[in-house]
Amino acid sequence: MHVAAPGGEAVIPAAPYQRAWDEFHFAPARRAGDWLYISGVVAGPRPGEGHDVEAYKAQVRRAFRTIEGLLEAEGLTFADVTMINSFHVWEGPNFTGTKAQQFEAFSAVKDEFMPPPHPAWTAVGSTGLIAETGVTEIQMIAYAPQVSRR
Repeated sequence: MHVAAPGGEAVIPAAPYQRAWDEFHFAPARRAGDWLYISGVVAGPRPGEGHDVEAYKAQVRRAFRTIEGLLEAEGLTFADVTMINSFHVWEGPNFTGTKAQQFEAFSAVKDEFMPPPHPAWTAVGSTGLIAETGVTEIQMIAYAPQVSRR
């Protein structure tokens, strides 16, 4: 679903994204001119998942696949991403490794999805995320010229 908005449109591909729009009143992605802004996607353990480095890598992969779906809904790929903002709970109950291990694990998974040329990236530490089990929240901006859409 696309909802007209000033300068572009809100992008709500399908369930489960509809819940974000209906209950939490935000667009999973928002187009403004030639840019697509992707709301934060949280990586963290689901019930029964581990809190170690390898489990975290799987959780980050799941988040990147979610973002990939949002990009694909607009006819884009990770190659179109120009900016990543990641927000990390370096010390918390949902990740048992060190700050360096978390950053290295995140970077390794990012590189699986995003080969060169690399986007700009800012990684910020946080004391917590809206999702109680969240370890990292990932936000992206993609260059999406209107002429290349669908």
